[in-house]
Amino acid sequence: MKAKVLLSLILLCGGLAAPPARAGDAASATPAVPPACELPSYLLTSESQLPKVAEAVKSGKPLEILVVGTGSTRLPSSEDASYPARMQAILKEKLPPSEAVHVSVEIQSKKTAEEAAGTFVKLVEAKRPTLVIWQTGTVDAMRSIDPDDFRGAVTDGVVALQQAGADVVLMNLQYSPRTETMISVPPYLDNMKVVAQEHDIPLFDRFAMMRQWSDQGQFDLFNPAHGPELAKRVHDCLGRALAQFVIDAAHLGPAQQQN
Repeated sequence: MKAKVLLSLILLCGGLAAPPARAGDAASATPAVPPACELPSYLLTSESQLPKVAEAVKSGKPLEILVVGTGSTRLPSSEDASYPARMQAILKEKLPPSEAVHVSVEIQSKKTAEEAAGTFVKLVEAKRPTLVIWQTGTVDAMRSIDPDDFRGAVTDGVVALQQAGADVVLMNLQYSPRTETMISVPPYLDNMKVVAQEHDIPLFDRFAMMRQWSDQGQFDLFNPAHGPELAKRVHDCLGRALAQFVIDAAHLGPAQQQN
């Protein structure tokens, strides 16, 4: 049963990915936020800050963002439509033309938080990111990893990233009405909130955002038969939201934004 749930998640957000690569640039001209992507402001803001992102932008240094995630991070058939690529496109539009923004993706398919955290020291040494966005929780929930062990692993990962000199954003599980009936998700969501609060880092609440869109009828997330087009629309909204979230957490004012 859990295998079927995991398959539905993969079908929704793009399946298992190809080897790690930089997210491709999307079109330079980005339209206004589509109505389907609208969210309440509290989901797009954070009391925690991203000081290294702020310093990079204010000093004109390249903004290097590393997204560490699973198969749902990418859309192999349409890489420019994946949420990391869409985030990169929106940030390039919002930030000054002179600001170099690079988003790279590291796929950690089928790895628990503990397994992923063990790779972080070498990964940050190799990539030298300003910001790491760590998407985690799904594999642990699927495997029914003890929630306390999960919290400890997420803590270890966050500490490793911070000690390596990167800002960190945690991204929680994606929402699917099908999974809620089969997997106990709340313990993993709650523990990620605890870690974020304890270490004063932003938590991008992907789960709440996708549930909001589903409840409003913007996306039918119950039926995976909608395929690639649904995935593209969801990824576009996530990329837009994530770009705005980073700008807010870095406290980039009008002087650092184009609009």
